[in-house]
Amino acid sequence: MGLIFDENTLAFYESWRRSSQGRAIDRSLESVLGAMLEPRANERVLDIGCGTGNHLLVLNKLGLDISGADASPYMVQKARDRLGHRCTVKLGTTDDLPFDDNEVDYATLINTLEFLDNPLMALREAGRVANKRVFIGVWNSLSWNGLVKKIHGFFGDPLFSQARLYNLWQLKSLLRLAYGPAPISWQCIKILPAFTEEAPPAKGGLRLDWKHSPFGFFLGLSATLIYRVKTDNLPLKIRLKTAGQTPVALRPLRRTPHQQRSGHK
Repeated sequence: MGLIFDENTLAFYESWRRSSQGRAIDRSLESVLGAMLEPRANERVLDIGCGTGNHLLVLNKLGLDISGADASPYMVQKARDRLGHRCTVKLGTTDDLPFDDNEVDYATLINTLEFLDNPLMALREAGRVANKRVFIGVWNSLSWNGLVKKIHGFFGDPLFSQARLYNLWQLKSLLRLAYGPAPISWQCIKILPAFTEEAPPAKGGLRLDWKHSPFGFFLGLSATLIYRVKTDNLPLKIRLKTAGQTPVALRPLRRTPHQQRSGHK
């Protein structure tokens, strides 16, 4: 299952969200999700590992009908108190989501994969409940900030000591294992060391395409699901009645004359 957030873990995560890196990701996440999901108004999205609902609010700004799931009862209650009737939030683990096959259009796992024991199972379960795309957003192990966070983890940082960071190629491999030859698109959010943020462009005005650099701090990948067989969930329009008797009345078996003469039962 992996790490289940409680009050103490949440405090460290919120502290990171208020940092310069966290605020930079929050500012860019809406545009990344819009580009990766290409959502239409009122389509349904499930945020897996939704926490207190930070990313659900971003998804709601995109015009989506939002739902969330989290394995922590504490986080589920915080999200319900925060979002009220705008959102359905259910208690459930990433490998056993309380949603039907193809119930939502999109599934997202944002800063969730890093804290799971079995990320592949979580991706397959996300693909079960979604019918269009699955989006994952993670901290990048190959970025400058990712390296710094791993060092912090070695020295006992309560959040990053329990996080497993991924790079672009590892994520693509996981998505292929989960969904086969599904088309994959990706972007990154650039967060560089402070001394490079204001660096002038290269000679001749050449600028790097940071949206598609494998070294950005935050990676976002979207897999478009391809189905061989797709379920069609039809509502049951009649109410089942309690069975009172069997459809065919049971009668004593009548023996034939041949059975009577031969003694057959």
